[in-house]
Amino acid sequence: TAVSDSLRQDTYEAFDIRKTIEVIPNFIDLDRFKKQKKDHFKLAICPNGEKLLVHTSNFRKVKRIEDVIAVFQRVNELIPSKLLLIGDGPERPNLERLCRELGVHHDVRFLGKLDVIEEVLSVCDLFLLPSEKESFGLAALEAFACEVPVVSSNAGGIPEVNVHGVTGFLSNIGDVDDMALHALFILKDENLPVFKHNAVERAKDFDITNILPQYESYYERIVEAEMVSK
Repeated sequence: TAVSDSLRQDTYEAFDIRKTIEVIPNFIDLDRFKKQKKDHFKLAICPNGEKLLVHTSNFRKVKRIEDVIAVFQRVNELIPSKLLLIGDGPERPNLERLCRELGVHHDVRFLGKLDVIEEVLSVCDLFLLPSEKESFGLAALEAFACEVPVVSSNAGGIPEVNVHGVTGFLSNIGDVDDMALHALFILKDENLPVFKHNAVERAKDFDITNILPQYESYYERIVEAEMVSK
């Protein structure tokens, strides 16, 4: 199986696969990932009603977090905003230095690794995912479930999750100007509620109760075919 059509095609190209690869997407537990009332947390970070952007990853180069910061700088120049960076990894020192060089370090918080990402996502307005490669984009799905729209690259399987103009927007890899324009559009007070609603509705498509039966059905078919072949 593969979690996206993009990953299926990459697998066919990279390996000598003779059998059919079934595409069954990643799933999410909506009992865990859902918007929670954490107004006190939002107030502590954004005391003056600033918009709150967020990114979470393992801080590797492939995630292009420097693009996250570049997009945020452009947004921050035009509207009061803050950025939360969740996670840790080899690029963190470079990213902290970049924030200082761009003069946005006062508005960026490095939160490190968190076990309760859903609590932070619940107070955010926009998720940034400018990755160079993604087999699926599970981070985007987690954001959707917490009512957070996504501005992302169009890499790998992300377009199979993030619906352009509905749950967020897609841009070419590295096009931070385009991403910033899309971010500013979503963050307008008249647009944000619509995108938030669309995001959580999209997450429901990937609820574990919808996806798990697909795995079970596939396993049953494989077992049945194996028994017939014997």
